[in-house]
Amino acid sequence: MIVGIDLGTTNSLIAYFDGEKPVIIPNRLGERLTPSVVSIDSDGVTYVGSTAKERKITHPEETAELFKRSMGTNRKFTLGSREFSAVELSSLVLKSLKEDAEVYLKQTVHEAVISVPAYFNDAQRKATKKAGEMAGLLVERIISEPTAAAIAYGLNQKEADTKFLVFDLGGGTFDISVLELFQNIMEVRAVAGDNFLGGEDFTEVLVRMFLTEKELDENDLDHKTMTRIRKQAEICKINFEDAKTSVMRCTINDEVLEYEIDIDDYERACQVLLAKIKKPVERSLKDANVKLKDIQEIILVGGATKLPIVRKFVSRLFGRLPNTSINPDEVVAAGAAMQAAMKERNEAVREMILTDVCPFTLGTEICVDKGNYKEPGHYLPIIERNTVIPVSRTHRVYTAHDNQSVLKVSVLQGESRYAMNNVLLGTLEIPVPIGPEGKEAADITFTYDVNALLEVVVKVVSTKVEKRIVIKNEDNDMTDEEIEEALSGLAELKIPPREQEENKLLLFRGDRMYEEAVGDMRRIIEDRLTAFERVLDRQDPKEIAASRVTLKEFLDSVDSMEE
Repeated sequence: MIVGIDLGTTNSLIAYFDGEKPVIIPNRLGERLTPSVVSIDSDGVTYVGSTAKERKITHPEETAELFKRSMGTNRKFTLGSREFSAVELSSLVLKSLKEDAEVYLKQTVHEAVISVPAYFNDAQRKATKKAGEMAGLLVERIISEPTAAAIAYGLNQKEADTKFLVFDLGGGTFDISVLELFQNIMEVRAVAGDNFLGGEDFTEVLVRMFLTEKELDENDLDHKTMTRIRKQAEICKINFEDAKTSVMRCTINDEVLEYEIDIDDYERACQVLLAKIKKPVERSLKDANVKLKDIQEIILVGGATKLPIVRKFVSRLFGRLPNTSINPDEVVAAGAAMQAAMKERNEAVREMILTDVCPFTLGTEICVDKGNYKEPGHYLPIIERNTVIPVSRTHRVYTAHDNQSVLKVSVLQGESRYAMNNVLLGTLEIPVPIGPEGKEAADITFTYDVNALLEVVVKVVSTKVEKRIVIKNEDNDMTDEEIEEALSGLAELKIPPREQEENKLLLFRGDRMYEEAVGDMRRIIEDRLTAFERVLDRQDPKEIAASRVTLKEFLDSVDSMEE
């Protein structure tokens, strides 16, 4: 039997298809949701789920949560005297789910379909698959959460040529996905989101409100006290689902502190978070080339969408009420179970083809001709974001210098026009015959499949020598801290220097529009920005002023076309 698993940031679920419908499998405590929390005591006994979550109050130093946010990175979590990666902790959650399913089904469970956020990158998807394998599961497929949700809602049973939007706000991640059904093909047209926005952030707002109201400094409170405050904030947030006011009660230094919060005050405090939701929505529709009026159905996924302030915001944003007929906490697991049934060719489930997209642009670093010199560090997109996968793309590059003997290919992921502003996934070096600049050429082929495996092949045209790598997260991940450090260092590396505020504004605006654009428009914007930078290099104030007006008019015209 193949099961479906929703490996969540705050809660995880496992389900199977009973021949007629998906069924959520309860855990050993009879709960349908298993908290994604792991705790290990001094004797090495491992606790997963509600027991671990409860133990966190008294033993926070031996407990870990929210580790899904660190999948695909090298971050370590310390539990007592031992260190664990996010993959290892996730495997413990998956192993617990597997054991619960085996007890419930009275049979061994070997295979699974596991869901991931649509915006998970290559390393994060492969880390999820590895966690499943470490738990003793053959991971038949990694399925995007919005696709699973669409299947659970029966959107695959709708008439052809229909479009859907999935709004997925879970405990730690936010995804917006535009899907289209054509005959028996469910295609993800575009994805956007934020891997660091979720229900936990809305809980943190209540924590901050409480600390401010009671004039408390977090630095003066121990870990256990802060853990209790966060637990009460979570309870307070959940109570808003049924009431206009909610109360936080916490005992601090033997004193019971009580704080009654009105939902309108809470909504005002969450405005920054709600504003962060809007941009991914706009980007996904733009990338899919779909207008909101063309969307037939909007469905909500994730426990955080139960919050009244979130549902109110979504209704205003889309101008209509979303579909919430299936429990947002369970819809992804149900869809994963139905996908598992499709893999088993269960006759009760309509067979369909699922397509996904590459959530980030993949490319390499190149030199750009600046007239009298070559400037390195520019980004060459090879597979654009939201390209339907599996996909293979080839781009020819040439030697940049005289007597060049080696071609170094950096494999990058991201949207910035500067290579340093993107994530380095790996590198490959291949020898080329020595000769004058531009004589030798090589074809770079990127191939990306539904299992998030990225194959890079570089072939020298003249010698036919070929080298190949498959990017693996174990060797090529960067930690969050390393990425932030790389980004913060860019301010001093900008060339040429931009001292005038109006010039900075135009370049930043152009960078933003480049990141939002795809295809030919990216190349047009790149050309305009490069021309402006050449003017800045010459440092002639009159020429810069004239060029600034021209660039602003161009950017305004591009913006007006997108409205």
